[in-house]
This record gives sequence, C-alpha cells and structure tokens, in this order.
Amino acid sequence: MSIAQVVATRSTCPRKYVGSVIVGKRTILSTGYNGSIRGMPHCSDVGHMMEDNHCVATIHAEANAIIQSARNGVVIEGADIYVTASPCWNCFKQIANAGIRRICYGEFYRDNRIFEIAAKIGIELVHIPLPGVNLPALASEPAKS
Repeated sequence: MSIAQVVATRSTCPRKYVGSVIVGKRTILSTGYNGSIRGMPHCSDVGHMMEDNHCVATIHAEANAIIQSARNGVVIEGADIYVTASPCWNCFKQIANAGIRRICYGEFYRDNRIFEIAAKIGIELVHIPLPGVNLPALASEPAKS
C-alpha cells in the first residue's frame, strides 16, 4: 500500500491523489495513477473538467494500471490490486472483467455497490489503512539530488 501511495504522487489532478499497484506472485506487474489522456494537458496545468462535482478529465488509477498492463502484454488475471481509495463503480467493473481476484484499498471512496457485487462474484475486498504518506506535500516537494 505504501507503493500505491507513492505512485499516487504522480497524479495530475490535485482534486484526488489516487495510486494503484497490480501485484501477482509477489511481483509488481503494473502501476497507475489518476492522469490525463495521453497528449492532453494536465488538470494541474489548465484546470478541471467538472461534471456533477467530479473532474472527468482524468483516467482513474485502476484503469490506468489495467491499460498499462495491456499495453505491455502483462497478464494480470488472478492478480491483486492495491489502491489508495476503493474503486468507483466503473473501475470496479473493469477490475472484475480483468480477472483481478483481490482488491486491497486504503480508504473508502463513495460507492457501496462494490461490496455486494464483489461478494456475489468472488472478489475479495480488503481494507488496509493507509500507512501515512503525506501525498499532497510529497507530490509538491522538489526532487532531491
């Protein structure tokens, strides 16, 4: 979960720093963070695209981790995903269809439907409290040489 928090510092939308790490057989297979569509400007540079009080300009961390694994030809079926926030409904559906069997999340985020459906389809949901990395401060600190 600490690695997912560090990955979250790469988020390009400061409304919510979210990071995810897909792990299989004790090996990191893929990572993802909230980020803009490739080639599009970042929210942190040009502002947010707001709908219903949500920024919809970015692709969520879980989706980006799944996309990265597909782009690199990495099989994630049967893997675990560690996410700093529980998945929204759309990300949960993608995780389920990708064959991920366990979701470890740091904080609850908005959608209770995932718990009922996860139980029905055999996906394990595990709450792991966030270890305390200060994301906004860490994300804004200059790199140390």
